[in-house]
Amino acid sequence: MRASKLRYAALATMFTMGAGLVACNNTTTPAPAPAQPAATLAPSPFAQDSTLPYNLPPFDKIKDADYRPAFDEGMAAQRKEVDAIAHNAEAPSFDNTIVALERSGRELARVSSVFFNLTSSNTSDELDKIQGEMAPKLSAHQDAIFLDPALYARVDKLYQDRATLGLDAESLRLLERYHVLFVRAGAKLSEADKDKLRKLNEQISSLTTQFQQTVLKATNDGAVVVDQVSDLDGLPADRIAAAAEAAKTRKLDGKWVLTLMNTTGQPPLAQLKNRELREKIYKASIARGDGGPDDSTATVAQIIKLRADKAVLLGYKDFASYALEDETAGTPEAVNKMLAQLAQGAFANARKDAAELQKLADADAKTNHLKAFQLQPWDWAYYAEQLRQKRYAFDESQVKPYFELNHVLQDGVFYAAHQLYGLSFKERTDLPVYQKDVRVFEVFNEDGTPLALFLADYFARDNKQGGAWMNEYISQSKLLGLKPVVVNNLNLPKPPEGQPVLLSFDDVNGMFHEFGHAIHGMFSNVQYPLFAGTATPPDFVEYPSQYNEMWSHDPQVLANYAKHYQTGAPMPKELLDKVLAARKFNAGFTTGEYLSAAIVDQSWHQIAPGQTPEAKDVMAFEAAALKKNNIDYALVPPRYHTPYFSHVFSNGYAAGYYAYIWSDVLAKDTEHWMNTHGGLKRENGDLLRAKVLSRGFSADPTSLFVDFYGKPPEVGPLLEARGLTAGKTK
Repeated sequence: MRASKLRYAALATMFTMGAGLVACNNTTTPAPAPAQPAATLAPSPFAQDSTLPYNLPPFDKIKDADYRPAFDEGMAAQRKEVDAIAHNAEAPSFDNTIVALERSGRELARVSSVFFNLTSSNTSDELDKIQGEMAPKLSAHQDAIFLDPALYARVDKLYQDRATLGLDAESLRLLERYHVLFVRAGAKLSEADKDKLRKLNEQISSLTTQFQQTVLKATNDGAVVVDQVSDLDGLPADRIAAAAEAAKTRKLDGKWVLTLMNTTGQPPLAQLKNRELREKIYKASIARGDGGPDDSTATVAQIIKLRADKAVLLGYKDFASYALEDETAGTPEAVNKMLAQLAQGAFANARKDAAELQKLADADAKTNHLKAFQLQPWDWAYYAEQLRQKRYAFDESQVKPYFELNHVLQDGVFYAAHQLYGLSFKERTDLPVYQKDVRVFEVFNEDGTPLALFLADYFARDNKQGGAWMNEYISQSKLLGLKPVVVNNLNLPKPPEGQPVLLSFDDVNGMFHEFGHAIHGMFSNVQYPLFAGTATPPDFVEYPSQYNEMWSHDPQVLANYAKHYQTGAPMPKELLDKVLAARKFNAGFTTGEYLSAAIVDQSWHQIAPGQTPEAKDVMAFEAAALKKNNIDYALVPPRYHTPYFSHVFSNGYAAGYYAYIWSDVLAKDTEHWMNTHGGLKRENGDLLRAKVLSRGFSADPTSLFVDFYGKPPEVGPLLEARGLTAGKTK
């Protein structure tokens, strides 16, 4: 299971009027800036819509000094707009209230989308400082809007009269969603409780920002420095070169730096022969945030307490009940049932695999005259790779030359999109970017009409959040006349200049996954910003991305991109067949580590107020949660331990990490549908685009899926794809 860090989902933690999804932990009513003579102020790059194609932000003109005044001006302007709506002397109407709210906050939307995208992908000490300052202000700004009694009275009046307004389906849903947003934000609370809520929101906003920045620092500080290249025996040459390059950027010439991914497991663990180095890397990974100068456990404990208090204040027994009510799953009970059912089969498979891996470890120790040892978490990936080679007779070094980055992008990702949807792509080198490695592509429909801009930011940097995700710089809206600008972020090690970027098949799958999110954003064809593209619940938003993974292993698509980067020769059929046959390999481990993290997330957010642990007990709580759910299996640790679980403590997936597997049920059903309806055909793509991908959140997500699939979702294709059955090994 790839847990992409879909960064736009973090943006969903905060709703900024007029922008749909905006950014992590934000919104506010600031103190007005001191008046200055107009002649001394340079024009703000955020004051007006960009004049660049697709309103692409003018990255070459934006300076760090622009953000604070733009936030202040944007918040002040929106508050003025909202005050005018709330106190309009005319009777409330859909246009003068709901549509007016959708139009408000344009400057704030522009600065927020750029700023919070860059604090994820290209941050700096100054941006981190600004983020820390703005988080509580932006939270206060959001509360000033949603807790305004006069504004809510207008929204509520329209909601009560909705049956008589003659609204079209999308407009009616917009009105209903606004009412839900206001109520869930606390609009019905007493003034005293609203004051309590404001304080809680400001604190949570600051703490989630703090957690994000702490984890980035801990991940950078946890990088493992290697003094002797001989210790890297087993690591592919391109990764050794990338490690040398990473050392140079840290002024450690002559050494090698193995940077950490955001997950518990680290890619080098599958290849390094040096067991002591594997152990060092693994322990560095799981130590992040658990004590020391980069400790995050105190922040976690505070966030959990405040979220629990907020949920009860809003009338819910716990935060999970609050969060899940507005998602497809509906209730914690539904999520718990699904996770428990899948965990039984996953861990049964993992334990079966562990017995085989122990035999390999015993044989290895005997062959190399080593002391026999019990398999440990840092050994799993190494011996799993050996077992995979034994079963399928190939290793990563044989495969990677056929997966060169640009070939995968152009002849795989883009090719599948062209065949299925008729899209074409033109690289634009004339447009400004925020970092020199970012590439920009203009995307066209089959008839040549412009659709969107797609940005590709694929390389790891010390100032970039770990993982992989998609963002929207500009969200589509007919109301505002906007076309999408979306970006995909990966964290591929950058090789030295002139060397090829060769991918593992997991990396390839990740590119297709994130492009599925991009497609979802680019195909958006809705009237209102609130519904644009990926502005759907987390347990639906992962569906288009996980479905799009199917094209990474589709025979027709593979044949088009799996070609040797030097000779252009296609991947031999025998090797290709082995790669495809190995797709279900290690599913017990990968599914188990994911489910462990999802269950830990639910455990944290199903705590009642007054029962939340103190910082010193954070790791004990996690361990108890794993034991309670019968998944405390040391060889399959959670994909994210609590101190670096960014999805739920800073990225908008609180009580929502289960979303990946919930969405994967829909994805595997769609893959099954595609395969039984002719596969990579335009009519199939057009139908999916019309029924699901263009609709955003303009209709109920489950209804959209059923309208496409023809019946409710079925779990069978998912279990088959993962080599699992409920409660049994397969």
